Amino acid sequence: MDKRLVRSFKKEAFIKKDDDQMIICRCEEITKGEIRKAIHQGMLKIDELKKYLRTGMGLCQGRTCTKLIKRIMAEELKVAADEFKDITARAPLRPIKMEVYANDDLNNCG
Repeated sequence: MDKRLVRSFKKEAFIKKDDDQMIICRCEEITKGEIRKAIHQGMLKIDELKKYLRTGMGLCQGRTCTKLIKRIMAEELKVAADEFKDITARAPLRPIKMEVYANDDLNNCG
């Protein structure tokens, strides 16, 4: 998002809406109200929301919720949804047991 838009955003008091209980990020169970509240607290970029609320960090890696989050942000900040960059993608990682490394045969590394 353009820096001028961020600086021009005037924080207003958070006012609850009827649909704030709607789940937007299904993987992390984040509601529309939580996203709206975070925006009013100063999270003005997609990646800031991701770090603050964990939106887009679940199994789908933001594939199902990114468009909805952009739309909510655009509505709250009164800008076009295409002003926002996509969530920074990260490969999903899983823990590896140390015994896997311990059993690794270093002589067969090619």
